[in-house]
Amino acid sequence: MKKYLSSLICGFGAGVLQIVPLLRSFSCCFILPFAAFISLLLNQRATKSKAKITTKDALLFGIVTGLYAALFGSFLEIFITFITKQNDIISTFPELQQMINNFPVSPEIKNEVLNLFQRVREDILANGFSVLYTFSVLVNNFIVNTIFGAVGGLIGAQIINSRMNNTKNEF
Repeated sequence: MKKYLSSLICGFGAGVLQIVPLLRSFSCCFILPFAAFISLLLNQRATKSKAKITTKDALLFGIVTGLYAALFGSFLEIFITFITKQNDIISTFPELQQMINNFPVSPEIKNEVLNLFQRVREDILANGFSVLYTFSVLVNNFIVNTIFGAVGGLIGAQIINSRMNNTKNEF
């Protein structure tokens, strides 16, 4: 556990930033890869290691950071939805209906999708909780955050290793 403490800290930070309305759209592209990169830096500083970061370690730190971010982000999003009985589906439901109606699919499929979203909306408004919404948030966050965390870990390791090479060459 101590080895992945930096991943826990950065994953928590990324999970919190993931639910901030303006920052949420940047969570997969910027926040998660950056959190994995910072996790690698923090680990290197904590262990006082001067060795190159291996691809395996970079991948593991990125994945673990993404998993922690998914865990904390999902919990916070579901908890806030439960307390406030509001979320993006509730606030953008009219636009969602209009978008689905513009899809080039059969009317039966459109009705099924709209009924599904309507049930999720009604569950959240009535109880603050929807099983389908919770499942979709968990699956989405765990898949997306793990992938982008791994990518961030790999890119971060390349950046850190290249900086180490440049500082060795300067002396």
